[in-house]
Amino acid sequence: VLGKVAAGAYLEGRVYIAEGAVVEPTAYIQGPCYIGPGTEVRHGAYIRDHVIVGDGCVIGNSSELKHSFLFNGCQVQHFNYIGDSILGHKAHVGAGVILSNLKSLPGNVTVEVNGQPHDTGLRKFGAMLGDKADIGCNSVLNPGTVIGRGTVMYPLTNWRGAVGPNRIVKNKAAVEVVERRMK
Repeated sequence: VLGKVAAGAYLEGRVYIAEGAVVEPTAYIQGPCYIGPGTEVRHGAYIRDHVIVGDGCVIGNSSELKHSFLFNGCQVQHFNYIGDSILGHKAHVGAGVILSNLKSLPGNVTVEVNGQPHDTGLRKFGAMLGDKADIGCNSVLNPGTVIGRGTVMYPLTNWRGAVGPNRIVKNKAAVEVVERRMK
């Protein structure tokens, strides 16, 4: 531990906290884990084994990370689940984003490339986010999702598959307004 770990934070196993990193009270980190310089692990964060977090990242309140790699400058602000995933340089996920890592049906996770599914050989695999990808609040990225660098996804999007770089993914869910009948 070279950084600051507040009283009330809990570290278990092989955990490396780099110089300039801050771990706030009630954060739980289970090793093996690496927390890079200048990274903030905020109150109530839960980091499970096999996680590497780069320099200058933010892991926020009530966020859970498992078997994931975050490049420098990632923002996982609050109420997120990041499972078996890779987040590129300065990737950002809004509040409540879930990177789901386990298929509902039996079999390995597939990644779709040019409309063709490719077997990853993995039962659990979340998402890969390119550099500076930005995922809107309360979105769900299903297992095997690939988001290109610089792509922005609107809030409340449920996404499966791949989207190229520098795109905007808009959620155009129908909204219906009906008259409220009072008794």
